Amino acid sequence: MISSPNRLHFGGSCARAKLASHIKGRGANVAGDRGRRFYRIERRGRVERRGPRRHCRLAKRQLADIVPPAELPDWLKGRKLDAIIHLGAISETTATDGDLVIETNFRLSMRLLDWCTANTTPFIYASSASTYGDGAQGFCDDQSLAALKSLRPMNLYGWSKHLFDLAVAERAERGDKLPPQWAGLKFFNVFGPNEYHKGTMMSVLARRFDDIKSGRAVQLFKSHRDGIADGDQARDFIYVDDVVRVMTWLLSTPSVSGIFNVGTGKARSFRDLMLAAYAALGKPPNIQYVDMPEAIRGSYQYFTQSEVDRLQRAGYNGGFTALEQAVDAYVKGFLDRADRFR
Repeated sequence: MISSPNRLHFGGSCARAKLASHIKGRGANVAGDRGRRFYRIERRGRVERRGPRRHCRLAKRQLADIVPPAELPDWLKGRKLDAIIHLGAISETTATDGDLVIETNFRLSMRLLDWCTANTTPFIYASSASTYGDGAQGFCDDQSLAALKSLRPMNLYGWSKHLFDLAVAERAERGDKLPPQWAGLKFFNVFGPNEYHKGTMMSVLARRFDDIKSGRAVQLFKSHRDGIADGDQARDFIYVDDVVRVMTWLLSTPSVSGIFNVGTGKARSFRDLMLAAYAALGKPPNIQYVDMPEAIRGSYQYFTQSEVDRLQRAGYNGGFTALEQAVDAYVKGFLDRADRFR
């Protein structure tokens, strides 16, 4: 998200990014509702390669500009911005190109951090719950270097996000100069409208909705861990509207800086998620459990649940939407309509 004087602009500075673009879309809607202009920093790609539906989510809003990431340094020269919110990343948990992931997820983020520091511009960026790895160290958003260094991300994406958290936290702990406001948001499992271009990184609900609607069996992974039943793998699912409320609150509360979890604080199973979707459509459940691919069994998270105490102590009191309510709103308001875009 990039903003100019007195005008808020949501966007993501990302190359080949799929992370949280539905957050950007919802943010653009908020910005438009407030009479503010909207810029995107993004590589659009070919329609045939990325899919025509990718562009549909922007058709309902006016854009001031779409800036390719390679042109970002020149575009930023001489600009006075209210804030940058950086949501872009290569977010595939199966990514293997280390050079590309580091350039996109870490080095670009460092350049934006340095620009915001030099230009006294608030900087809010997307971290990830993937930084917590298998959860053995818990899900506490302690931003001390000692606490962060105890975390063990399980994939390249999580590690790249963790690397940037460490860089920011180290500057804060040393008392180095930073932007007047900075916040790293460890997003848990965000779902909601306008995520449809994300392919395999869409929420399970969005990927499986057509199966639910048509009566085909919905496939969920079997458990390969003792004590956890098939379908009981759990995530902290958070609706995209709640995420945008947190970011909007941060922008209106410039005294708050730090690394914060953004989740509901309550883990729910994938089975719960699917049952809520069946209930929203008034259909009987039809769930089939299949073996988890060998390639991901060693790096699969069986449980995530955010601790949101620090965010609440910082002053956020916007609350979070219950899973059943969020799924009902998503299904009836978007997924089950001819036009699924906000």
